[in-house]
Amino acid sequence: MAKFDIVDQRLTNLEIKATYTEDLVEQLDKIIVHQQQQIAQLLRDVAELRHPPPESMLNNRRSISDDLPPHF
Repeated sequence: MAKFDIVDQRLTNLEIKATYTEDLVEQLDKIIVHQQQQIAQLLRDVAELRHPPPESMLNNRRSISDDLPPHF
C-alpha cells in the first residue's frame, strides 16, 4: 500500500499546484485587462493632445467674469 500512498500524495500535490496556477492565471488576466484599459485611455489622451480643438472652439470658451452678476 505504500506505493498507492506515494502516488496519492503526488496526485494531491499536483492538484494543489494546478489550483495555485489557475488562481495566478486569473489574477494576471485581471491585471492585463486593467492595464489594457489604462493603455486605451492613455492613447485617447495622447490623441487628444496631438489634435487640439479648432480655434473657433477656443474662442467660445467662457471666462469666470462671464458668470459674475452685473453689479460686480
